[in-house]
Amino acid sequence: MANALQGYFPQIRTRQEVLEYIFHKRELRRRFQTLTDPQKKEFLDLCTGEKGVNVLSDPIVKEILNPEIHKERLEDFLSAVLERRVTIAQILPNDSVRLTDEVSLIITDIVVCLEDGSLANIEIQKIGYAFPGQRVACYSADLLLRQYKRAKNKRKKERERFTYRDVKKVYTIVLFEKSTREFHQIKDRYLHRSSQKFDTGLKLEMLQENILIALDIFREVTQNKRIETPLEAWLTFLGCYEPERILKLLEYEPEFEELYREVYDLCRNIEGVMKMFFSKELLELDRNTVKYMVEELEEQVEEEKRKQKEGQRKLQAETEKRRKAEQHSAEQAERIAALEKLLQEHGISSQDLP
Repeated sequence: MANALQGYFPQIRTRQEVLEYIFHKRELRRRFQTLTDPQKKEFLDLCTGEKGVNVLSDPIVKEILNPEIHKERLEDFLSAVLERRVTIAQILPNDSVRLTDEVSLIITDIVVCLEDGSLANIEIQKIGYAFPGQRVACYSADLLLRQYKRAKNKRKKERERFTYRDVKKVYTIVLFEKSTREFHQIKDRYLHRSSQKFDTGLKLEMLQENILIALDIFREVTQNKRIETPLEAWLTFLGCYEPERILKLLEYEPEFEELYREVYDLCRNIEGVMKMFFSKELLELDRNTVKYMVEELEEQVEEEKRKQKEGQRKLQAETEKRRKAEQHSAEQAERIAALEKLLQEHGISSQDLP
């Protein structure tokens, strides 16, 4: 498969070529030797690309999907997600309010204004956070408030009257490289859309739509299937790095060859990849990833302990209930025996009683 990839991308280097290059550069060699074995493997896999390349590696995705440089790529992706052709009118600064832990595992976070005035927030998370539903609801509310303020300020500048008709729709789109447990409870579904509707059939234009995409589930579900839609093509590009999946994508949509060529050119810059590995942002991301995974594991352990205690409490309650029932039954038997003895002493049989 590596040779097949090299047919498309001759710039791909072998592992041996990369190692030789590293050991002929003193500073590069020194830095490489400070990496852990897993980091060395990840570094070599990234530089060679012969086993495919994870596009979500930072800063590759930020370079490939940078809306200021490649606006048309983000437009294509959004069109596939929203299932309608969209054009980006403006790239907005990301000034949303997030808790500190909410930015620690985010790979990229982009806010754009579309041609029809609607806003879209595209976020890619390395690991899904706890309480994803509540978080997405807050993200969406934050985006809607921003949209409301923009519409109101625009009318104020134009010296025109503001109405709620001026407030356009907002889309919150979150992709998870590794999704949370809730997503895995729904088998074989990786794409989740939500919008506000009334149970009576009342038709009102509501403004918030959420789209959640679990890339890890997408990889599992589509592993041995053909690519059939533009969205599947984009999710394959973003979420799948195996050579055979890359070749499938290039067969379905040859236009992705340009994107992969840029990816492999980035990977060929060994000094740049090493700088990426030692970047403050990536080191912080790695630390936060480990910290979050430990915290998540601790939460799972605490949850299991809680369930175990609850089970023990229920068992003890059932045991106590059964003990009391047995005691009550024994006491009744004793009372019956005492009454029968008393009757016998008076020469009365229990059969003579009414």
